Amino acid sequence: MENLLFSLNATVPVFFMMVLGMILKKIGWISESFASQLNRFVFLIPLPVLLFQDIATVDFVEVWDFSFVVFCFVVTLLSITIATLISCFFKEKSIKGEFIQATYRSSAALLGVALIQNIYGQSSMGPLMIIGSVPLYNIFAVIILSFYQPQSQKIDKDLIKKTCKGVLTNPIIIGIVAGLIWSLCHLPMPAILSKSVSYVANTATPLGLMAMGASFEFKKAVDQMKPAVGASFFKLFGFCALFLPLAIVCGFHNEQLIAILVMLGSATTVTCYVMAKNMGHVGVLSSNVVMMTTLLSGFSLTFWIWVLKTLSFI
Repeated sequence: MENLLFSLNATVPVFFMMVLGMILKKIGWISESFASQLNRFVFLIPLPVLLFQDIATVDFVEVWDFSFVVFCFVVTLLSITIATLISCFFKEKSIKGEFIQATYRSSAALLGVALIQNIYGQSSMGPLMIIGSVPLYNIFAVIILSFYQPQSQKIDKDLIKKTCKGVLTNPIIIGIVAGLIWSLCHLPMPAILSKSVSYVANTATPLGLMAMGASFEFKKAVDQMKPAVGASFFKLFGFCALFLPLAIVCGFHNEQLIAILVMLGSATTVTCYVMAKNMGHVGVLSSNVVMMTTLLSGFSLTFWIWVLKTLSFI
């Protein structure tokens, strides 16, 4: 019971904020356009500032874990490969790209940092996990969606170049790099600057989670349910069952395991739907997986945290 309460305390507040966003949209206090703008605002300012704060305020030389970053990189690559192999069982080519992207791509930045902070108070492993996984998320998403475009079989090289540039100019990556430089140079953090950074950073989690909750439309979850269920299963349970034991064997524990859990088993990011639509795909499968994984990840993450806590790995 104690371990279950620990798990619920870690996950339920995070998803209550998402439910609040859904409720506020339902009663008309948050519009669809405002939720979209809020998502963009959190991505551009509070979330990068939060990640900057997490790194800049610690000794990064002590926190840096090369083996952990490499593990996140390799496991992300393997997850993409597995999702691609599973997609071979679908006869309809038009859904393969959406299926692959929605199966491997997590809300690593927002949900990851929120969950780790909720358990440990800060998130030094969250930025390292992002470094190892998020660039691969973005680059392979463009390659896969381009290759499986309904109207074309050619990979859009210009779009890939643009995406690589986008990864380098990603506000989240910039926030991490800025925090890294600040920490390595041992720059002081005056009280005025520290409080200002904290004020902005503290808005990232509640605003981001409410915006995510307000972005969902339940009416869309009616078509292409079978592939959506398959993608959701692998997103929430399959990859965790495959790679969490490997992470434990490799010696990772506590905050490292929580970061890996989020990378493997958190909800599919809303960006999947946006990218799929912008690259000529229908987007229904992507939206279904986003909604299903978001609604069910509260239960699945609680389950995995309970298992890890019961086995004394966290």
